[in-house]
Amino acid sequence: MAYTKDLRKGQDEPLGKIEIAPEVIGVIAGLAANEVEQVAAMQGGFATEMRERFGGAVNYRKGVKVDLLEEGITVEIYCTVLFGASIPLVAESIQNTVRDTIYSMTGLHVLEVNVHIVGVQFEKTESLSFDDLTF
Repeated sequence: MAYTKDLRKGQDEPLGKIEIAPEVIGVIAGLAANEVEQVAAMQGGFATEMRERFGGAVNYRKGVKVDLLEEGITVEIYCTVLFGASIPLVAESIQNTVRDTIYSMTGLHVLEVNVHIVGVQFEKTESLSFDDLTF
């Protein structure tokens, strides 16, 4: 199902239709959520994670579920945040960023942006090798 919108020049003259696929809205939402500070990663399924690790194309819809309804759009975001982040503030920032980005790029009304924090990522520590040791 794609979202269809009639364009009207004035009140009576239709210019045509615009169809926006749910996959496009998913990409927009995923990129917007990834831009929020303190978001470490979007959460994908096992197959998506393995495909990316072994050189597959990056899936920009990873961690995003979009439902197109008559009243508008609902978006589910699944992500991991950095340790120390204020989860309520990060989630609110994701909601605002995703809603505003979808609206500014498509003109579509976003009913809900539901954020699911599925993990916390700690900063990577430097690994110590034997070459770094001095005796």
